[in-house]
Amino acid sequence: MRASSTIYQSPNKLVFRRTVLRQPCFTLTRTRICFPRQHLCRAEYVEPGVDGFNVRTIPANLLTAEKEEAKAVLNLFLRKQGLSNAVASRTINTSEHFIEHLILKLHAAHKTRYLVGRELSTLEIRDTLIPYLESLLEEHGEILVEMVENYPDPPGTEKPKISPTPVSPSLNSKKLKAMARVSEIGADGQLPPQVLYLVDLGLELDQIKLMARKFPAFAYYSLEGKIKPVVEFLLDLGVKRTDIPTILNKRPQLCGISLSENLIPTMIFLENLGVDKKQWAKVIYRFPALLTYSRQKVKATVEFLYELGLTAENIGKILTRCPHIISYSVEDNLRPTAEYFQSMGVDVAVLVYRAPQTFGLSIEANLKPLTEFFLGKGYTMAEIGTMASRYGALYTFSLEENIVPKWEYFLTMEYQKSELVKFPQFFGYSLEERIKPRYAQVKESGAKLLLNQILSVSQADFNKVLKKRVKKMLDDQEEASSSSST
Repeated sequence: MRASSTIYQSPNKLVFRRTVLRQPCFTLTRTRICFPRQHLCRAEYVEPGVDGFNVRTIPANLLTAEKEEAKAVLNLFLRKQGLSNAVASRTINTSEHFIEHLILKLHAAHKTRYLVGRELSTLEIRDTLIPYLESLLEEHGEILVEMVENYPDPPGTEKPKISPTPVSPSLNSKKLKAMARVSEIGADGQLPPQVLYLVDLGLELDQIKLMARKFPAFAYYSLEGKIKPVVEFLLDLGVKRTDIPTILNKRPQLCGISLSENLIPTMIFLENLGVDKKQWAKVIYRFPALLTYSRQKVKATVEFLYELGLTAENIGKILTRCPHIISYSVEDNLRPTAEYFQSMGVDVAVLVYRAPQTFGLSIEANLKPLTEFFLGKGYTMAEIGTMASRYGALYTFSLEENIVPKWEYFLTMEYQKSELVKFPQFFGYSLEERIKPRYAQVKESGAKLLLNQILSVSQADFNKVLKKRVKKMLDDQEEASSSSST
């Protein structure tokens, strides 16, 4: 066990600002949103050198654009769960509070970007929100839609959801007993020690009861024997104290895993596969379930990635950036998706490295409709394959909410269709916040720029490029005028 004792070093102490709030309110432009106590984290992490972030400093038009992006992400996610487009759209239209909650999540995750005035790309928004939605799905299961529609209030109890299949009375009994156990008041008038410990970490009693309902064994975990050692281990890895409630909510099973016999050996095993041990805090926060999968399951995924031609180094980077890939079935997801893209001439090893989340999508519901859309617009299969190779995230975007509106605007931009084959990243930029305003500047100036020159640079660099191009255009006109006059 020497490896385990030297691998995990405690990081420098993080700075926390303690807050005692009972009914937190966050202001989003003119909408005032109040979240109930169960959504509160009691400690706020403050990054060194970063002042408090104020949502009200963000321009209203940017917030509007982000809301549309968040709706598109939620729509795609709901349809991935089997909902029709009509049902998903109806859910979104009745879930304004939840959409605003997603925006707050986005701002909290990328506050430093906003402080320097940099808007997020569609891909960055997706990479932030999808893992969070996946954690909600894991927690709420079949009542996810009801939770989204009723946010921030929990789904009503007056009209319980009718299960399509009979529910085992013994299973219900286990869940009820577990929930009662964590909320039981002892002879000393206090909640159980492990519950008080979790509350001190920032969890609310209602959250703990839901965890016990989802995973009844959690209610019987001892404080000193299971819960506290795991929490302290995570803190030593560099996990922020404010992230512990989220991690335990996503995967309470973590507390039932032996540190010495399972958790640490599994982490060493993953490190030997290439997972960056310096990134464990981020990896566990993104996908705590990674540490609960069997080694056989992990090996099957890794062996398939080797089969695609990926190097050990790149596999390690994939597992670090997108640990969710371990949850994808090799035979049901990874292999069929790889074969689908191989038939288009795509280098699948490059694709899975750049956009591993693509391999969790449904071929019938997500991949084929996008391919057929581009075929219908006159692109060949080879050209579509080139687009996917150059921009791996292309197939992760919603067809209705993202691709179609941007395509329709592209048709007004006076470019050849081949420009999208050269620069498919076009679909990753915000239509309202980047594509339209920058192209309007180019159009007004009379200059000619390639799509990547317009979109792939910062605003300052774009202004410089445009100014230089306009100057050259005027110089050329002046020279031509002088030549004609002589």
